[in-house]
Amino acid sequence: MRFFSALAILIFHFQHFSFVGQAPNNFALMQLPFYDWLKPVYLNGGLGVQIFWGISGFIFFWKYAKVIEQKALNAKHFFVLRFSRLYPLHLLTLLLVAGLQILYLQSHESSFVYGNTDWRHFIPQLFLASNWGGQGFSFNGPIWSISVEVLIYLFFFLVARYFGASFFISIAVLLICTFIKHYNLTESFIVDCLLYFYVGGMTAALYSRLERTTYRKISLLIAFVVTTCAPFIFHLSNTSFSKILLFCYVPFLIYAGTINISAPKKYHGMIAAFGNMTYSSYLLHFPLQLLMVLIFEFFGIAIPIYDSLFFGAFLLGILLLSYVTYRFFERPMQDIIRS
Repeated sequence: MRFFSALAILIFHFQHFSFVGQAPNNFALMQLPFYDWLKPVYLNGGLGVQIFWGISGFIFFWKYAKVIEQKALNAKHFFVLRFSRLYPLHLLTLLLVAGLQILYLQSHESSFVYGNTDWRHFIPQLFLASNWGGQGFSFNGPIWSISVEVLIYLFFFLVARYFGASFFISIAVLLICTFIKHYNLTESFIVDCLLYFYVGGMTAALYSRLERTTYRKISLLIAFVVTTCAPFIFHLSNTSFSKILLFCYVPFLIYAGTINISAPKKYHGMIAAFGNMTYSSYLLHFPLQLLMVLIFEFFGIAIPIYDSLFFGAFLLGILLLSYVTYRFFERPMQDIIRS
């Protein structure tokens, strides 16, 4: 599920190839490759971020909530686990984008896609704090969602440690967030992330309660029916796919993903690889786009954004690069830091 959420974001951001500076140039959305099939992704693929947040909440509650509450996992160990997973690739892509944007600015009046490429925005980026306030997108823009999520990790740890990780605590957090959103007390993405993270956490709690009961099969069936039918209902009713609808949809989607499907052993490595590539593909796709734009401009070639072969080559290229990066950079750096 994480892989397909990441893939949706990659396809959604494919339109970056139409940008000159920070705006698309003579861009025809409906001419993008496989538009008839991928229209929902081209229009709403960015909502994969919210699905990511929900999945993260599910994983964190399922894996860490009890051990944090029981003080079997201390703050230092939790920090090292998160830091080793997130920071090395973030720093690498931050420096890479900074260098490539300098090259891009030699022949353009503004930076590519994301502005704010200055020291005032670079310093917070070093601390994964780029979007804790209203600083706007900068450098490797997609990192914004990770920056927000880092704060939620801290919130989750503190709440689980000092107040517990019960179902009622999660409801209280969701009610507070809903109150804040309803009265427009802030437009910060932090509250959005907290909402999806904790609804993912509540899904994990529901999964734990039903996993070994007679209600497991019927609950899975309900989740599959909602997950499968809802998109068609939205399409047929011509309903705008709002974040409210997505918020209601995400827990069903995550719960449906808990089905235990036994794949042949020979495919286990490939399935694990796809899961491991999600973070690297998310952070690498924009630097790769910027590099490709510079190369095409250097040779005076127009980017064939409407060509299906170029579309396929880009997706295949980012997946291969992500696999290599995880195997030869991310994983070794994790091992070094954790040791």
